[in-house]
Amino acid sequence: MPRPRKQRLCQAFEGDPVFKPRSIPMTELTTEEMGLSELEAMRLCDLEDLDQQEAGERMGVSRGTVQRLLKTGRAKVVRTLVTNQALVIRKGEEDAHLRTNGN
Repeated sequence: MPRPRKQRLCQAFEGDPVFKPRSIPMTELTTEEMGLSELEAMRLCDLEDLDQQEAGERMGVSRGTVQRLLKTGRAKVVRTLVTNQALVIRKGEEDAHLRTNGN
């Protein structure tokens, strides 16, 4: 039996959950789903310039988990840009316990 998944602390995401190429209808695009925890790891490491250890502490997960989230999240962003796909941010139950204080 696998170990239960830890809750991940993520800042609430209030932005548009879909990013797509201009002038192409959604019906003609394939989509790539990105979890809120992947977005949060990229926000902390790439935007706030935290190292993976600090990001893990803020999210309540290990450094290794942050590293994996960064790898998969960045790959999804690049894949959608290069192949003209839509990127959909999803808030799944396995993804995150949202912070309500905006930290």
